[in-house]
Order: sequence, then structure tokens, then C-alpha cells
Amino acid sequence: VQLQASGGGLVQTGGSLRLSCTVSALTFSDYAMTWFRRVPGKELEFVAGITSITHNTYYTDSVKDRFTISRDNAKNTVYLQMNSLKPEDTAVYYCAARQGWGYNSNSYDYWGQGTQVTVSS
Repeated sequence: VQLQASGGGLVQTGGSLRLSCTVSALTFSDYAMTWFRRVPGKELEFVAGITSITHNTYYTDSVKDRFTISRDNAKNTVYLQMNSLKPEDTAVYYCAARQGWGYNSNSYDYWGQGTQVTVSS
């Protein structure tokens, strides 16, 4: 199983980025997909998730109305559209997959390698 995350980069405050995570060797449609992020010295933080069947979406409060998670089951890919970026969004972003649903990172079975997002002030 491989999760390949991409799309990170350096952007100014107020800018946008779209992260992608493509999954292989997994029945993608059976898995909830979630983005987490980690700032050095801090714990891994839930950012946004989308369920497998109903495509319900969930967001941490700090990104609501700015970030949008979506998935394309035909392409085995989950996206995170990030708008109105702030310096506090700077982190390494990880995609993760699990069956069922949950917010706890410990409950996720498969992880991508992470992509760096840096927002300059």
C-alpha cells in the first residue's frame, strides 16, 4: 500500500495551495481519508477528513471555511484545497487512510510521506 502526497510548497499569507494524495494497492473507496499536520515540537493535528461511502466531511475549527477536502474514487485520490492560508498553517501535511471513521491519528492504518506547506507572513 502506498500513499503519495504532493502539492506542498511556499506561499504568501492569503494564498492557496492544493494538496493531493494518491493511493495504490488499496480499495480506495472503502477507506476514509484524512489530512493531518505536524508542526515541529507539537503533536500531530487532525485537519480534515472525508468518509468512504457518504463522503461526509469534517474539519478542525481553525480551517473551516478556508480548507476543502474532496475525493475522486476513480483516481484513487484525495485533495485538500487550502485557501486564505495563514502562517499558522505552516506544517508538514500527511494523508492517512482507515476503514470506518475516527479523528485519532493512532487509528489510521496507512500514511503518506508528508508534504511541507510553508506560509510566509
